[in-house]
Amino acid sequence: MCFNSFFFLFFFMLINFFFFVYFIMNGLSVFFEWEIISFNSMSIVMSILLDWMSLLFMMFVSLISSVVIFYSKSYMNSELKLNRFIILVLMFVFSMVLLIISPNLISILLGWDGLGLISYCLVIYYQNLKSYNAGMLTALSNRIGDVMILMVICWVMNYGSWNYIFYFDFMKNDYVMFIISFMIIIAAMTKSAQIPFSSWLPAAMAAPTPVSALVHSSTLVTAGVYLLIRFNYLLIDMFFFKVLLFLSILTMFMSGISANYEFDLKKIIALSTLSQLGLMMSILSLGFLDIAFFHLLTHAMFKALLFMCAGVIIHMMNDIQDIRYMGGLSLYIPLTSLCLNISNLSLCGIPFLSGFYSKDLILEMVSFNSFNLMVFILFYLSTGLTVFYTFRLIMYVMINDFNLMMIYNLYDEDYIMLNSMFVLLFMSLLSGSFLSWFIFSYPYMIYLPFNLKLMVIYVSILGSILGFMVSNMGIYSLNKLLLSYNLSSFLCLMWFMPNLSTYGLSYIYLNFSQILFKNIDMGWSEIYSGKGIFNILKNYSVFYNIYQMNNFKIYLFSFILWFMILFIFFFI
Repeated sequence: MCFNSFFFLFFFMLINFFFFVYFIMNGLSVFFEWEIISFNSMSIVMSILLDWMSLLFMMFVSLISSVVIFYSKSYMNSELKLNRFIILVLMFVFSMVLLIISPNLISILLGWDGLGLISYCLVIYYQNLKSYNAGMLTALSNRIGDVMILMVICWVMNYGSWNYIFYFDFMKNDYVMFIISFMIIIAAMTKSAQIPFSSWLPAAMAAPTPVSALVHSSTLVTAGVYLLIRFNYLLIDMFFFKVLLFLSILTMFMSGISANYEFDLKKIIALSTLSQLGLMMSILSLGFLDIAFFHLLTHAMFKALLFMCAGVIIHMMNDIQDIRYMGGLSLYIPLTSLCLNISNLSLCGIPFLSGFYSKDLILEMVSFNSFNLMVFILFYLSTGLTVFYTFRLIMYVMINDFNLMMIYNLYDEDYIMLNSMFVLLFMSLLSGSFLSWFIFSYPYMIYLPFNLKLMVIYVSILGSILGFMVSNMGIYSLNKLLLSYNLSSFLCLMWFMPNLSTYGLSYIYLNFSQILFKNIDMGWSEIYSGKGIFNILKNYSVFYNIYQMNNFKIYLFSFILWFMILFIFFFI
């Protein structure tokens, strides 16, 4: 079933590619509408929008999913129920495609909900307590977004149809659209894990690595960005977009710092995904939707490759994910190291790899526009932090000494995994230039002062030097003395967001219910109901029981007592 799915998705990718080229060359956009049922004036229709954007995104989704399924053939080969896993991945791809091609809010909800539910099934695939907790956090965080889309469906009913794509121009300043835009932004923030919903993305790393490569790097988490790209014309002048800019830059900054404190290989890559999502969201909220889409696609390629390399390394290290045990791997697994390093450098935006074309363009557009100093500084700081944690990762995994055991045998001759990785390696090298020729009909030529133009290179060099220094840091180093323990734990734990979004939310209610249970259920209501009545009846029973013992003394005493009472009552 692996190979069937791989070939189906690969040919689907090729079809999408040829259609994309045809559509973008001729400036086409096709809108299908299929009327399922018509009753009086009410009609239920299924609509499909095919333009260059949806076709290109479908092409990338199907390419990555086909490669990931091929990779799973080897990665999950010890799995008894491999077909179940493949079916889940295919259902996920189907949900994603439904979301991409929908100009209709009902079918968007179907795809959106499908993504959330299948993501939950994939996160809890390895059934243990950690996976279950991560799955619940993922599902419940995404539930907020699902509810927002449901409420948007209710509000859009005011316009008479759910094809939102028709209402952008003439309903722009309507107060209902103001409410709808707020809900759409909240929905996109939950799916794309922006602050304050960030904690589910690193938790979702409990899923198998192929799932992380497909779902939590390139497709599911970019669904929110894609939704905002589709609604961009409506949102562009809204106040909420400025709030989104602020939150997404903070997300980018927070995840960059947290990744430098993390030692779990998959969580470092998850935090880098979070950082790039913040970058996409922030440039989108500045109004550059084509650049955001461009970065979304180039990022999908090298991030999926990065996760696949991590999967090979984890497999080989006997399922250990801690980077402190690794080191010197470039000597033993040269081909995997090649893929890992190129995808890492692409993530940093090293010139002429795919990440460079989109990331450099984004930072130059930020420098070119008149935004305040906070936006500017946080953008460049976050870029520097990206290079920082990437070089730290390269040093820990590739260059330092191997720390696991005395005798070891490392190899990378798993050609199924390597072949699938080389497809993405090729795309990580070329997709940036290929997309920049296709998407932008004219080249962006940005004139900036010399130092501002080279600012990206300055922060990258500074970040790489710091990454090198931190990976060789001694235990009594000055760097550790500069930060207090409390500040370190604050930065390390994603600004306490995982605790706040799990324990923080439930603590007040659970604590209140415990007090209620103790004082009402087990306290006063016990005294005045079940337990109290029982005690009264028990005491009476004991008293009457003494009477019924047939004891002659008690009989005589009670007889005299009653006689005395009667005497007093009648004669006095």
